[in-house]
Amino acid sequence: MSGRTKGLPEHVGIIMDGNGRWARRRALPRTFGHQEGVKALKRAVRYAAQRGISILTVYAFSTENWNRPREEVEFLLGLIHRTFLQEIEELREEGVRVVLVGDRTNLSPDIQGIWRRAEELTAANRRLILNVAFNYGGRAELTQAARELARQVARGEITPDEITEERLASQLYTWPSPDPDLIIRTGGERRLSNFLLWQAAYSELYVTDVLWPDFGEREFEQALQDYLRRERRFGRVSTKEQK
Repeated sequence: MSGRTKGLPEHVGIIMDGNGRWARRRALPRTFGHQEGVKALKRAVRYAAQRGISILTVYAFSTENWNRPREEVEFLLGLIHRTFLQEIEELREEGVRVVLVGDRTNLSPDIQGIWRRAEELTAANRRLILNVAFNYGGRAELTQAARELARQVARGEITPDEITEERLASQLYTWPSPDPDLIIRTGGERRLSNFLLWQAAYSELYVTDVLWPDFGEREFEQALQDYLRRERRFGRVSTKEQK
């Protein structure tokens, strides 16, 4: 099956949670869970493209993840490095455009180079936009957007009254992607964890107890079918109540 079914989300966000618990339940090091998580991400990207979803935004590494044990952080950075070196050509051939969504300013030159290469090689692709939220935090994103608008006011480019929702949105890392229609969280936790705080204002939320390494096509399709059964009101009265 290919092409987006009528009513399916254009933009899906995923909070990929549960790698550590997946490994712990098998008496394995957490690193094994992260390795299996990469496989789950590949499945999700492939299925999103197959179902005709236009944008997939995945929460890969948060600003808070730097506080994890140094060995785990170093493993995660190395895993991301190896994954993109190995997979970027396949992503390019599959029509996937890779975009880094996050703060680039304090990343090492090596990591910045990896992202730059991935973005340059896939810039012309249109089948699926893969926004990778790396070194990302929703509060930090809003803070940098506010600072940039303040600088524009200070330079006399705009007035405070010209700061609209649309202008603020244009300063977010995800710009120009539209807000996500659906956010999936694996692992059972029921919170956003600082993910797309502004953009998720009216996103539909779907939480599954399935841990991320076990998330496959069937689980993805269950989330999509759940979305299709919902009525998105955006603050309006339900059409059912109007009858």
